[in-house]
Amino acid sequence: MTRATPDRLLVPLPLRVLAVADSDSYLKWAAGLLDAAPQGWTTELAVVRTPITPSPGQIAAAVSGTRFDAARSPAQSPDEEGPTQVLGARGLRKAAERFRPDVVLLACTGPVVDALAAEVLAGLKPRPVFATGLPGISVPATEKAWLFRSGCDLFILHSGREVGEFTELAGELGGGGEIALARLPYLDLGSRGSGDRVIFATQAKVPAKREDRENILLALQSLADARPELDIVVKLRARDDERQTHNERHHYERLWTTMAADGRVRAGAVRFEAGPMHEHLARAGGFVTVSSTAALEAIAQDVPLLILSDFGVSAEMINLVFEGSGTLGTLDDLAKADFRTPAPDWCQANYFHDAATSDWIPRLSALVVAAREGTLTPARSLLDGSAHASARRRARLRIEIPPRVLRYGYRTKRRIRRYLKPF
Repeated sequence: MTRATPDRLLVPLPLRVLAVADSDSYLKWAAGLLDAAPQGWTTELAVVRTPITPSPGQIAAAVSGTRFDAARSPAQSPDEEGPTQVLGARGLRKAAERFRPDVVLLACTGPVVDALAAEVLAGLKPRPVFATGLPGISVPATEKAWLFRSGCDLFILHSGREVGEFTELAGELGGGGEIALARLPYLDLGSRGSGDRVIFATQAKVPAKREDRENILLALQSLADARPELDIVVKLRARDDERQTHNERHHYERLWTTMAADGRVRAGAVRFEAGPMHEHLARAGGFVTVSSTAALEAIAQDVPLLILSDFGVSAEMINLVFEGSGTLGTLDDLAKADFRTPAPDWCQANYFHDAATSDWIPRLSALVVAAREGTLTPARSLLDGSAHASARRRARLRIEIPPRVLRYGYRTKRRIRRYLKPF
């Protein structure tokens, strides 16, 4: 792993890039990242079929505002199939062989990245450069994130802090390829926000407790009662019947329906919507979340925001990065619509660096030159070997077996275990 500055590449090469995503958040990241790529690049975007495959509506929202959105027919509804293909393992391999990419961007969850790089897409001719990354806030750096992506030649991150932390982690663990800096693509999509809309951006993993989520909804109800002129919108990552990167046990819309039936909230006080975040923010006068990369989108669109600290500020809550930002607040602050503007020095250190300092394009180009010349040393995966073989097989099953069949197999396995369990 090296951070050497690439030479010979003042002008980016015209590359062929195949991006592969497996969920809504990774698809949004891949589409946005490639939208910022040089015009001379030929790009294709595919979704690999897994149990968390996004729906047609989620795919449309993820690519909204990018070059891949332009490929959709204006007459298509968001719920209709678009040009972004959903492929199984074999279909993806055949698509890669036809396209002959210089670069394969693996925009997937960790186990899927490992299985694709090590097995499904291994041995492609000519040998492509494998790049990968994370779709949002990646502070603090985690061992799992590095381990699963250590078989890729380039790991793309989005702030100087992230680059520093992962560089240190890579030095400790070994393996992997180069580390590069990019701007988070969502930060350059939207226009300046203004309006009477207050957006609460949900996060699937946190807070995990049902009671905590209900308290958030109660605070939104209090805000609606105190400020009836405001349009309170819960921006969903997925509808209750859709999949997303992480499972969401207590879906906010389902909770609201139950609470309204119990008389704890007033039906109609809050609206629930999906769709592209940048479009919601264009009509927003305030933004709130527990932990969401959408907070950075709000900052980019000059929307005052609030990061809820009631449930803790920690790595587990995925909001540690917001310490020192000046945006942390409480549910009481939310009920009073007390939104904040982040500190400029925090912004500079976290995701809002000058785009000119991003080096992912020249680094990627330099790796392609090395691959073409036969001098590229492939990244060393830390998950090769018998100790990780069974986990890699399980990850590959998620790609190769249709989700319905896989879910049926899981249910059958659980039933057999219950049947064999001693009384």
